[in-house]
Order: sequence, then structure tokens, then C-alpha cells
Amino acid sequence: MQEYFYQLADFIIGHLTGEEHALCHFAAEDSDFVRFNHSAIRQAGTVAQRSIAIELIVGQRHAAGDISLCGDFAVDSRRTRAVLDSLRTQLPHLPEDPHLLYATEVQSSEHHGENRLPEERGMIVDAVLQAGQGRDLVGFYAAGGIHAGFANSFGQRNWFSTYTYSADWSFYLSGDKAVKTADAGFVWNPNVFQHKVDTAARQLAALSMPAKTITPGRYRVYLAPPAVCEIMDLLNWGGFGLKEQETKQTPLIKMTQEGAELHPAVTLIENTQDGVAPNFQEDGFRKPDQVQLITHGRRGDCLVSPRSAKEYGVATNGASSWEAAESIEMAAGELTQDTLLAQLDTGLYINNLWYLNYSDRAACRMTGMTRFATFWVENGEIQAPLNVMRFDESLYRMLGTNLIGITAERDYLLDPNTYHARSTGSSRLPGLLIDAFTLTL
Repeated sequence: MQEYFYQLADFIIGHLTGEEHALCHFAAEDSDFVRFNHSAIRQAGTVAQRSIAIELIVGQRHAAGDISLCGDFAVDSRRTRAVLDSLRTQLPHLPEDPHLLYATEVQSSEHHGENRLPEERGMIVDAVLQAGQGRDLVGFYAAGGIHAGFANSFGQRNWFSTYTYSADWSFYLSGDKAVKTADAGFVWNPNVFQHKVDTAARQLAALSMPAKTITPGRYRVYLAPPAVCEIMDLLNWGGFGLKEQETKQTPLIKMTQEGAELHPAVTLIENTQDGVAPNFQEDGFRKPDQVQLITHGRRGDCLVSPRSAKEYGVATNGASSWEAAESIEMAAGELTQDTLLAQLDTGLYINNLWYLNYSDRAACRMTGMTRFATFWVENGEIQAPLNVMRFDESLYRMLGTNLIGITAERDYLLDPNTYHARSTGSSRLPGLLIDAFTLTL
């Protein structure tokens, strides 16, 4: 596959004329998919797809197009030549782009992730079906290889392959009551998987108790890693990019303009080295292994795309055009799962959040809803499931003044989205114990 892409890229570059330059980006996957409902397989299949995107550049003008590949060089080369010819006819009619920036210094690389998925491709699926026996299980499984490549007319060649699995499922009870669980990564561990099944089963039993409704107010809460992931996803929407910072649209403007800080225990990094996303981007720039986004509560480096680098006169660090973290990680703390309920004492145990948005972007204040298994805890014991509540809270309180502790255990979470292709987004996040968390109607 790698050699085929390079062969096709050489063909494209070989048909350039005059002052033309080309950037070629390759994407592929070989994935197994299974959909579960009522604890049975309802849909199963395998997807193998490859595509190539071509960007043609002359001076400060550029145009791009992409096609799916069939693997027959005679066919694929003819179709890519047609794309190239089409782009060539468009260029004279396009305006010059003052912020166009692409790699001209050769930064070639290769990363071949080891395929450590089970040799028996149905092993994880069988485990999910076993977990669903006697329960109403609904969910989705995806696994296999994800590949990316880059080539340009300056001689740069990059390749990236990785192999992951993701089992994302819920034990459904009734109405809006369910326990959502995920197990994902590079190496499947049946013991870890079973621990998650057992935890979900205990929470499912607790959901069968009469539900409790509480009055709006401020409560001590524990946010499990999936709930923290929802908060990080929203923060990632403009929170770490240079463009948003320079245009004063970042939700972390108080940190960048007023010197506001989070709790010293909070450290966030973009950890490309241990993620699923390629270590290079579509313009050919390499990504560093890590970017320090927030260090001990203080704002660190921005994610800088090539366009922002050109516009604001700084160096790029290989961020994508949307300047969002693709492999976000939060440093672990000292709280342990064994003592978590005792530390919570009385308050809410929140597994999931959803429908998040900013209620005050400049103040980094967020609102959203509790979802699935949320419990009322008294004296360190789960007493009842909670009916759905809305929260409205500032990041500076959640991860700042009201942060009590961070768990030592962290979950590795893969973005389960499969629009067009399997997502390469990932996160490694702990749980958070927070005081005076605001719940509203």
C-alpha cells in the first residue's frame, strides 16, 4: 500500500510542468464493523477504502481535488491525471492566497505501528456478546488498520500506519436509563474488558432503584473520564488554536489576556506520539511528539497551523487547519477508584454528559445535560439513579478553584465516529472530583 501510493505520487509529480508543485495526501483503512442491538449482531461487514487528495500549486495560487482509488494503477493513474488537468485549468481563475504555506524542506518519515489486535478477529465480538447475555446490550465495534501518507514535489515522503479497536456499548434498562461503556486501544486485554463489564453490570443494577430528583444548586460531583471527555471536546473547539487566540475568540481568553490560571494539578498535552492520528499534516509539516497546552494550570503553547503561522509570523508546529488537538491527554492525579465514593461522600456520580455548548464563551462557561448512569451518593454509597439535570459551570471553577482531585487511573478513549472513515481522534483522561458544581433546571 505504501509503495503503491508512492508510485502514484511519482506519476502525478512526473506530469507537473513549469513552476507547478504538488502535495499528495493518502488515506486508507481496512476495518471490521459490527453493530449490536438486543445483545445480538444486527449488522457486520468489512470496509477497505483508499483515497488520494491532490493539491496543485503555482506561486500563491492553489486548488485541490480528491478521488477514491481502486488499486489498479492503470485506472487510478488515468483518473488522477484527469484531476490534475482539471486543477490546472482552475488555477488561473483563482485569487492568490496570502496565507498559503506548505513544507518545502524535506521532512520524510515512516511509522509502522505493530498490529497487536487478536489474531482471531471475532474474539472481541464474542466477548461483547458474552457480556450481553441476560441483558439488553446495544453498541458498535470497529477495528483494523488506519493508514496515511504524504508526498510532495520536493521529494518528501511520509507514511503512518496504526491498528486499533473500539468497542462502544450500553446496557439499556428503560426510558433514559442505561450504562454506557467503552473499551478501546491497541492491545485488547480481556481482564480490563471484564472489569468494565462488571462495573457496568453493578451500575445497571443500581439503575433499577427508584429514580431521585434533586433541586437545582451546587453539589459535590465526580465526573468519570467519558464525562471529562465531553468537556475536553468542547474546550478543544477553539480553545488551543493560535487563530482563535489572536482574534480574541478563544474560550480561554482570560488565560491569554488576564493571566487566569487553573488548578496546579491540571496539565494538558497534545500527545501525538501515543495517539492514533498521523505525525504529519496535510501540508507536509511534521508534528512534534508533544505540545504542552496547559502546564500546572498555566496556559502553554498554541496549536499553530501553517496558515496561522504565515498570517501571524510565527513557526508552525504541524497543527491541522482547524487547530484542534487530535490526541489530547490530561496528567493523572492521586485519587484512587477504591476510595472514590468515600471521597465523594455525598453528591453526584456522573458517568456521561452530552449536548454541551458555551453559555458564556469569554468566561469559558459551559452548559449541558447529564446522561445515562448518573447516581445520587450519600456517605460513600450509591442511593439512587438521578433524573436528568442540566449543569452550567465555568472551566475556571471545575478545573480551578473547585477542583478537589484527579484520579490516578485514566481511560484511553477513541473517537467512535465513522463518518467517511474511522476517526483518528483519541484522548487519555482521568476522572475529576469537583466541589460546588452548579446544577440548574
